[in-house]
Amino acid sequence: MELQKQSNGNHHHDITGEAGVPPEEEKFLQHKSDGSKRPQFTDFEGKTSFGMSVFNLSNAIMGSGILGLSYAMSNTGIVLFLILLTCIACLSCYSVHLLLRSAGVVGIRAYEQLGLRAFGHPGKILAAVIITLHNIGAMSSYLFIVKSELPLVIQAFLGQTSSSDDWFMNGNYLIIIVTVCVILPLTLMKHLGYLGYTSGFSLSCMVFFLSAVIYKRFNIACPLEVFGNYSVTTAAFPEDTCTIKFFTINQETAYTIPILAFAFVCHPEVLPIYTELSNPTKRRMQNIGNVSILGMFIMYFLTAIFGYLTFYENTEAELLHTYSKVDPLDTLILCVRLAVLVAVTLTVPVVLFPIRRALLQLLFPGRPFHWLRHITIAVCLLFAVNLLVILVPNIRDIFGITGATTAPSLIFILPGLFYIRIIPTNQEPMNSRPKIQAACFTALGFIFMTMSLTFIGLDWTSGEKRGLGGH
Repeated sequence: MELQKQSNGNHHHDITGEAGVPPEEEKFLQHKSDGSKRPQFTDFEGKTSFGMSVFNLSNAIMGSGILGLSYAMSNTGIVLFLILLTCIACLSCYSVHLLLRSAGVVGIRAYEQLGLRAFGHPGKILAAVIITLHNIGAMSSYLFIVKSELPLVIQAFLGQTSSSDDWFMNGNYLIIIVTVCVILPLTLMKHLGYLGYTSGFSLSCMVFFLSAVIYKRFNIACPLEVFGNYSVTTAAFPEDTCTIKFFTINQETAYTIPILAFAFVCHPEVLPIYTELSNPTKRRMQNIGNVSILGMFIMYFLTAIFGYLTFYENTEAELLHTYSKVDPLDTLILCVRLAVLVAVTLTVPVVLFPIRRALLQLLFPGRPFHWLRHITIAVCLLFAVNLLVILVPNIRDIFGITGATTAPSLIFILPGLFYIRIIPTNQEPMNSRPKIQAACFTALGFIFMTMSLTFIGLDWTSGEKRGLGGH
């Protein structure tokens, strides 16, 4: 995720709009800059404390991506994973720095509006489209979790130890039912209301998930005793099944950087959180970004290493699903599954609201609120996402494509370009060190994107049969 996640922070901006303006009618930029170089935050007095801002930004970072980190570690080894995780975290902090510097010069508090300032209307459209596509990828990952986990929850409640062919055990049917009965009615609300607080609940669920992963590491033996198949002897397993790998490269290693990038995207939420911060200085907001990313770095690494040390090379692309191999009726894992399912189901409408607002801004600028448009966009988005989740065989593919396209754009490419275009040349010439660093940062994003897409494409065309876990 991944989150989610990544969009979970958008709700905070939605529900704090100007009085009397419905969330769907809010402009991307509620405050117009007069073009001066002084930061223009004077029209909005932020009241959010440092600690609460860290919590909000952590909510924005945290998402479904955390479920794929153990799989990423199993395909890189502990040392290479730690190096890559550290690099992505540090680069995310630098990206926040570029965004804050750009916003500070022109007084802008929306990611899309930096695009307008840097490249005119096409820049705003490009930024809005990339954010929308990323959020659709996040929604798809949430629904894929429902598709893979809800049948296991039903199976546990029925006391069955193996899956059946009944329709109510089919994940494709279940996501359609959940979408129509739960998600669609919530997305039809005019305002987010109490849904705005679900990202806090999501973060709590992921902490619960991490606690269960750590606990289970010391309760599951390796090699795995597959449930209902206790006759398997350890001689049947390869010798290195339970060997810790510190450095390894295989075909699935191509998904590691996209999964990590997907897990750290929070950048569209940085400026709204900056706006609502009390005493909003660049240094203060940078410290909030650093603390939030450090906190998520620790949480991500703990989840990845304890999940990996539980299942080693048997780790699946969606870690929670792997536990069903051991005991489908495990009470603790059932509770974790239920918590995660509720969290991701309630997060889908929260993510859909800013997508719909972006589409209304692009397709119907300046039009008053209309229920038909409001409902039609929600139905079309949910139909497209459901179709995508039904057709995609593996959550790894969603993490991979989203993490290889929109994530590098939001973390590397756009912040670097915004900085180069927005910071005046009389302050920093193009040959100055900060501008050169920003240009290299942007180039790095293009390299990440090209390499990741190339290797993922090679993996897809190799013709290998990929199961749920890609093994």
